Amino acid sequence: MSDPNPAIVARIVEEMRRARRLLFITGAGISADSGLPTYRGIGGLYNDQTTEDQFPIETALSGSMLEANPAITWKYLHQIEYSCRGARFNDAHTIIAEWQDHFEVCVLTQNIDGFHRDAGSRNLIEIHGDIHDLLCTRCDYAATVPDYSELEMPPSCPRCHAPVRPRVVLFGEVLPSAAIQHLYAELDQGFDLVFSIGTTSVFPYIAGPVAQASQTGIPTVEINPGETHVSRFVDYKLTSGAAVSLRAIRQALD
Repeated sequence: MSDPNPAIVARIVEEMRRARRLLFITGAGISADSGLPTYRGIGGLYNDQTTEDQFPIETALSGSMLEANPAITWKYLHQIEYSCRGARFNDAHTIIAEWQDHFEVCVLTQNIDGFHRDAGSRNLIEIHGDIHDLLCTRCDYAATVPDYSELEMPPSCPRCHAPVRPRVVLFGEVLPSAAIQHLYAELDQGFDLVFSIGTTSVFPYIAGPVAQASQTGIPTVEINPGETHVSRFVDYKLTSGAAVSLRAIRQALD
């Protein structure tokens, strides 16, 4: 992958020097430098393949399957969690967290790996949840686990023995209202600069803030090796990886 274009980095840095509030919208690509697969939606490692149980991954990882046959859903949740296990946040997550000391930063992430939280991002909207947060489907039991190695599959509640689920948005489920309200409140305050990093921006709530910023004259930056749904909107495009691009921006900013 190529190094970030220094001329574009310099222009992004100029925009940052004028900015106070920054929005970072992140997807699977930001965790690629941690060794995680860049996947489509929550569906980890499968892309368009059918699972070994002959379901499309969207069916296996759906709210209705969790209800009807939790063992199937948990089998694939476990595979996704296993692919994250032992990995940790990378420079891209760290740099975004460091910039909280100099800017008002909001992070809107689709990732369920928890890396932004681990790196220290405080104003964080995990729109699809975090795979390490568990909750009972019946009572108010909730827990956060470092990984799934100690869990029985499929796990049940230690209090009431009902099925337990992760705090993630499965296929066919609605987004958490608290996260949506948090996002709207942040967008209402406005941003001076919007970054889209490592996401194909297929969901309207991920592409929308970029398109909206572009239409209202707020500078926009995309960091993604490929073309995405927002590439035509953005003012500045870096086609390098997330960590190498943010390291170059940090270096030019210091």
